[in-house]
Amino acid sequence: MDSLFEQLSTKVDMFLLWESDMDGGRIGLTVPEIGGAPRAGLCTDCGVSRMGDGRGCGKACQFIQPNYESLERSVHGRVAGDGDEAFFGVAQAMYRARLEPAAEGAQWTGLTTGLAAELLRAGAVDAVLATAPDPLDRWKPLPVIVTEAEQMAQCRGMRMGYGPLLALLEPARAAGHRRIAVVGVPCQVYALRALEAELGFDEITVIGTPCSDNTTTENFHAFLARLDDKPETVSYLEFRADYRVELRFDDGRKPRFVPFLKLPLSDLPADFFPMTCKTCVDYTNRLADITVGYMGGDGDQWLIVRNARGAAVLDRLGDLVVRCALTDKGKREAAVKGFMVNTERAAGGLPLRRMPDWVRPIVAWLQPRTGPRGLEFARARVEMKAIETILHLRRAHPARIKNMVPAHVWRVAARYGLMPSGDETRD
Repeated sequence: MDSLFEQLSTKVDMFLLWESDMDGGRIGLTVPEIGGAPRAGLCTDCGVSRMGDGRGCGKACQFIQPNYESLERSVHGRVAGDGDEAFFGVAQAMYRARLEPAAEGAQWTGLTTGLAAELLRAGAVDAVLATAPDPLDRWKPLPVIVTEAEQMAQCRGMRMGYGPLLALLEPARAAGHRRIAVVGVPCQVYALRALEAELGFDEITVIGTPCSDNTTTENFHAFLARLDDKPETVSYLEFRADYRVELRFDDGRKPRFVPFLKLPLSDLPADFFPMTCKTCVDYTNRLADITVGYMGGDGDQWLIVRNARGAAVLDRLGDLVVRCALTDKGKREAAVKGFMVNTERAAGGLPLRRMPDWVRPIVAWLQPRTGPRGLEFARARVEMKAIETILHLRRAHPARIKNMVPAHVWRVAARYGLMPSGDETRD
């Protein structure tokens, strides 16, 4: 990494201006050519392996030896405390929020892209590194450099697949951008923070989104085909806080709402979700300046303002962001314990227990009425991820547990009796 930008001047000519696409909607987004390849093994292709000589992975990858406490001190000035910070990371403030009026075409209300756009509009950053849909496949992620506020609208919505976003750091620096914002998922943000001091930027602002499970774009298309007879017409998919998935279509059909329990998850192949996602140690993007997601929002978006920089980003939108207190309803223990039993079976190579078909409608009706909501729902998901990480690593990569599982994950899992053995903790 010592020569990370040694030959950046030669990379400037790799810039491609995306003048148009088949919809005629993307004008002027900068799409640098990305070379290299992901590394072998546990890799989400964050982009670091494609930078320079690619040796930055050893320092930057959260799947090798993450050090969250050190980076939390560096980014936030302190490590996460007790209470909800034990689940969600350092939090200066948390809100249930929405952008009003909602942005047209947004996945929720447009908060994430709205925050980034406002940074550009105010001249607070020179460029934003973000993800747009590939012009040939709306579900495939395409890393882009955005320099105009209006262009952020082209990055709205969910993508499924691997986008080497951090590979854009080199061409962004070569183009002369000194102050940047990055909109990224946790594994991208961890690597960014691990390398931040040597990247050569004057200032980096991070807008993080939570991430739990990803898959290849090809796998996601197969999943859509299990959900709808016309998967090519699905234009929107969102996991909602009311235990349903919402599908929207571009062929004029009304939106469909599929209860979580009726999703064909048990029919998916064992490798549908990669081992990296099964062993993720950071659902909530602990190292972002501000995290924007849905999980604790109970129907709105969930904002975690983590430090002064994140607070300043949010304040730029002013009264356009309607904020209110988070809800906190229901009990999570039964759901988490049930998840743990199924994960133990899956990690042991056993088939998942299927719920009888006649029971599913009953439970689907009960879940949004009696299940955890708001912060309790978010706590449940964080606990599930901690449990999943430990159980799958014990099966597939037992030698990695010692270095891969941070202390905050063990603390969350301890509630369910998962404790590290003598050879599963760092010296």
